[in-house]
Amino acid sequence: MVLATKVNQCFLICAARSPVYNAGSAVFYGLSLQVIDSDGYRANVGIILTRPDGRLLWARRIRQNAWQFPQGGIRERETPEQAMYRELEEEVGLQEQHVAILGATRGWLRYRLPERFIRHHQRPVCIGQKQVWFMLRLVGEERFVRLDLSDKPEFDNWRWVDYWQPVKEVVSFKRAVYKKALKELAPLIFNNSDDVGSSLR
Repeated sequence: MVLATKVNQCFLICAARSPVYNAGSAVFYGLSLQVIDSDGYRANVGIILTRPDGRLLWARRIRQNAWQFPQGGIRERETPEQAMYRELEEEVGLQEQHVAILGATRGWLRYRLPERFIRHHQRPVCIGQKQVWFMLRLVGEERFVRLDLSDKPEFDNWRWVDYWQPVKEVVSFKRAVYKKALKELAPLIFNNSDDVGSSLR
């Protein structure tokens, strides 16, 4: 089981008997992750990027009327933080020096794919995603956000939105996970419980 603990304003994602991976602003223990676990869930990272006013980067999937946060699979022998930085650059063009890690969710957040999206003919069968969600603050300039750096871009447009708007707009089968991630990470960017509460309404 993966746990996250807040220590000196950073989170430690740890797994028993795994080697330490030191990432500077946060420390992560290396995780032995399969691409798809024995329950059929693919290990994945989600990325919530905020700016100082608390608004979030919201991206539109290429050639679709579907908006979401950047996310992507964790490769074998890759730590969640390594996967996060790789996906961040691949999907929105940002590098490590453009962001600061504020924290991450505790453990895995899971969602199951609708039956129509499950490819039962493939082995192993993937029935959904299990995710660690990162909250990042943009410290570089917005001009560094690029959607066209990958050979296969994921997104074709992006905008800044209010904190809780993604839960209202994301595809329905991801909604519960988005709500859990945003609720858990909200204290990292809001000063008090009243601000967090207003963000959830």
